[in-house]
Amino acid sequence: MAGSDKLVVLITGCSEGGIGCALARAFAAEGCVVVATSRSLNSMRSLAGDPRFFLQELDVVSEESIRKAVANALDEFGQIDVLVNNAGVHLVAPLAEVPMLSVEHVFNTNVYGPMRLIQSVVPHMIIRRKGKIVNVGSITALAPGPWAGVYSASKAALHALTDTLRLELRTFGISVISVAPGAIRSNLGNSSEATYNEMPEWKFYKPFEASIRARTVISQGPKATPSEEFAKKTVAAVLKKEPPAWFSYGQLSTILAIFYYLPLSIRDYIYRLALKC
Repeated sequence: MAGSDKLVVLITGCSEGGIGCALARAFAAEGCVVVATSRSLNSMRSLAGDPRFFLQELDVVSEESIRKAVANALDEFGQIDVLVNNAGVHLVAPLAEVPMLSVEHVFNTNVYGPMRLIQSVVPHMIIRRKGKIVNVGSITALAPGPWAGVYSASKAALHALTDTLRLELRTFGISVISVAPGAIRSNLGNSSEATYNEMPEWKFYKPFEASIRARTVISQGPKATPSEEFAKKTVAAVLKKEPPAWFSYGQLSTILAIFYYLPLSIRDYIYRLALKC
């Protein structure tokens, strides 16, 4: 096991068409070796055969899967310099009727998943007294609106954990960065629609069906930021010698940042008009 002379970046959620795949390509373009992971190797087939990528199956809800993938990366390269917690699931449903199993799945993936990876990788970084952890949250966590409350709450939890980690790991030379994407063109809309189609028929919110369903693809409009553009900007920020604690980019990111500072009465009024709730 020899150390790599290039930065080794482990990224979760690198399936075709997603932000993770775009990030993998952007890090590789900057000369990094990328440990690209997903639940299925077949979902990363466009990266196969390229020596810049070391493909590994990794399911963030399984500690055994994480242990195996991290061990394989360390055996292959001797180090992990950057961990990017990107894997996540979206969920659109009214909070009063969403099945609790779905809520648990979102938090298990979006919150506990990153924590499992962090606890697996950080001991190695502490020994080397350097490293970077990137947690991909969401700009929606700053100003949660209707219909995607579980998803927004999971990302808000991840932001809070990231803020604490940044302070706790600084003493070991480890930087921790929150990345909050805006509306980025990816496969999120398709996966969100598929998940929504598995939801039960609403008892109380049936009159809002059209508005709720529209929320699944609201980030995938014609003006959505291309994932390649987002990835390039994000990688440039992460690879800085002194990376920022917070990085946000993409369509709607500025608007939602402004919403964060609005009085709640005004924010609620705007959401009620826009999302018909």
